[in-house]
Amino acid sequence: MHVALITAGGAGMFCGSCMHDNTLARALIAEGHSVTLIPTYTPIRLDERDVSTSRVFLGGINVYLDETVPLWRRLPRGLVGWLDAPGLIRLVSRFAISADARKLGRLTVDLLKGTEGPQAREIDELATFIGRDLRPDLVCFSNALLAGVLPRLRQVYSGRIDCLLQGDDIFLDELTEPYRGQALAFLRSHARLFDRFLVHSGYYRDFMAEYLSLPQGAMHVVPLGIDLAGHDGAPRPAAGDPFTIGYFARVCPEKGLHLLLDAFRIVHENYPRTRLVAGGYLGGRDEPYFRKLARDAADLGDAFGYIGSPAGHEEKVAFLKTLDVLSVPTVYREPKGLYVLEALANGVPVVQPRHGAFPEMIEATGGGVLVAPGDAIDLARGLMELIADGQRRHELALRGQAAVCERFDARTMALGTLALWK
Repeated sequence: MHVALITAGGAGMFCGSCMHDNTLARALIAEGHSVTLIPTYTPIRLDERDVSTSRVFLGGINVYLDETVPLWRRLPRGLVGWLDAPGLIRLVSRFAISADARKLGRLTVDLLKGTEGPQAREIDELATFIGRDLRPDLVCFSNALLAGVLPRLRQVYSGRIDCLLQGDDIFLDELTEPYRGQALAFLRSHARLFDRFLVHSGYYRDFMAEYLSLPQGAMHVVPLGIDLAGHDGAPRPAAGDPFTIGYFARVCPEKGLHLLLDAFRIVHENYPRTRLVAGGYLGGRDEPYFRKLARDAADLGDAFGYIGSPAGHEEKVAFLKTLDVLSVPTVYREPKGLYVLEALANGVPVVQPRHGAFPEMIEATGGGVLVAPGDAIDLARGLMELIADGQRRHELALRGQAAVCERFDARTMALGTLALWK
């Protein structure tokens, strides 16, 4: 089977969806299938071997210039195509290409207009490449907000087109009005052009069926998995000294680092031999948020620290192995939660809010504790339970690691997805 998997770059940051798509593509290739992983907007950034194409479609620079300079849309492709060079986009994305939904309302709506919008040239180019040049057995979009391509793609491609949903609603709900309402209307209309939708949790299946005004039967749950290579940390029988609570995700309000810091204050008062260490990408949009957190936490001294974004896979795993427990208390309802699987794969139990996909993950792995969402006091309680009960912490770690190795690896994800596609 030849699958065209269309992903969206994260404007220079480590993006969970990009990493998921690349892992899925690699696992499918390992099973003997052909996968063309097509990045859009920007190249993808990964801490594993990149199997995406070197060509970026809907390149972020040209998409932006189409939006803001009407004359640009009329220039011959030969004069503007060089701006889609991956190296150039990477360079520019460090300074100018934003993933902040609050600034992208009009652009999001115009992209959903498809060939009726300013980016018609770029959309036609992607559709033509897939339908006439690539001609795969199946196309899968991993980002529903790319659905503006669908009307044109249906004209040049007659095969099955699926969509893997991984949090499109989170971006959409951050748009300001009237753009949010307009984008949602376009998305609901385009959604009917997909053959089926793939999700990684029962929660997200039910939520997105209602969100997109589709029958629940259009949504299919497929396994979530990670590449276990390098994740080999055995659970520590005894806690570290000091006991280390970790956060590993993008540093932003929606991921809930502020809630974890509030909970840690309570923990630290009761257990002074503790520390909180945060790791993850920090973008320009969220620097004021983090600076305020750092100022407020100054009185904690060395008990709170930020290590930045690990440069690669080995550095990420090394960080996870220093932790006794991990918590990413998201404010939004997480549709997948790869960081939970990564922590468990290294023998680190988790404390997570009782919403989104987390209850299903904890039930399936047995590797953590659930607490009330948005409640720093209950989060502190859950963390202190694992500090006080070392045996329970170790048992959670052992169960969680075994479950991830048995049922949440990349091959299981690939085979479960293939079963649906075949």
